[in-house]
Amino acid sequence: MTSGWIALLDDLAALTKVAASSLDDAAGQAAKAGSKAAGIVIDDAAVTPRYVVGLAAERELPIIGKIAIGSLKNKLLLLLPGALVLSFFAPWAITPLLMAGGAFLCLEGYHKVMDLVRPKHPAEKEAVVVALTALELENERVSSAIRTDFILSAEIMAITLAAVATSPVWMQAVVLGVVGAGMTLLVYGLVALIVKADDAGVALAKSSRGAVSALGRGIVLGMPVFLKVLSLVGMVAMLWVGGGILIHGLHELGVHGPEGVVHHASEVVAGMVPIMKSFVGWLVGALIAGVLGVIVGALVDPLANHVIVPAFQGLKRRFGRKPAA
Repeated sequence: MTSGWIALLDDLAALTKVAASSLDDAAGQAAKAGSKAAGIVIDDAAVTPRYVVGLAAERELPIIGKIAIGSLKNKLLLLLPGALVLSFFAPWAITPLLMAGGAFLCLEGYHKVMDLVRPKHPAEKEAVVVALTALELENERVSSAIRTDFILSAEIMAITLAAVATSPVWMQAVVLGVVGAGMTLLVYGLVALIVKADDAGVALAKSSRGAVSALGRGIVLGMPVFLKVLSLVGMVAMLWVGGGILIHGLHELGVHGPEGVVHHASEVVAGMVPIMKSFVGWLVGALIAGVLGVIVGALVDPLANHVIVPAFQGLKRRFGRKPAA
């Protein structure tokens, strides 16, 4: 009997070691996959703050919380199981779907560019504000942010899935879940710090210490400018991420020309500035992707306005109609 218990304990110890090793492996793969998706995280953090610009200060954190919850639902309830199902049954569909999302980002970015090039008349802006209550405006901003987040989240999950494609399904699910949750906390924690920095500045400005007070006043004066710049960066990020998704998607589908042109142009220009070679190479690639994003957005805009949106509204009216009493 004693020998049986000892054998059972040995088996349990062996299983524990295997489980611990598997968890360590999952953590390592999650860290590796997360590092590859870091660029998308930066873009996401740049895009999101513009959705709370112009709203009441006391609603900033609740709005960010709503967007973060929506982002978690996107990643864990939709994209994670969807990625696993597609990778098993229809891996060929992942790239086209990502490219469709990239085209959506290009369209969103193109609209922002047009708002800068052809700003609305003050009367039109006032009419839009009057037409929406504070709650409706907040809900509209949250919905728009979650739609944009869905595309960026899909790119994060796709990069993560590609990094663990040869792992068992359970390992893929664990890594996708860890990376998805971790990236969401990182992005929206950073966004919360950015949008509430002015409140911290006000608190510092009240300090009796001259240097601390001066720092606080500097933050208060600088944050409006910083947020405007960040909003501009968010707009540009939509374009270069969307264009980049399309270029890489074409490469995956066998059309290597666009990615080859970007790579060659980046190398040529970067070679002229050897001190900042890596940064210049990235900048050239992002610039080309951004220009492509504007072009694609301009092409998709009439298709969206005259085909996709009317078709969607027609389906919504048809299937969303309540039955007569």
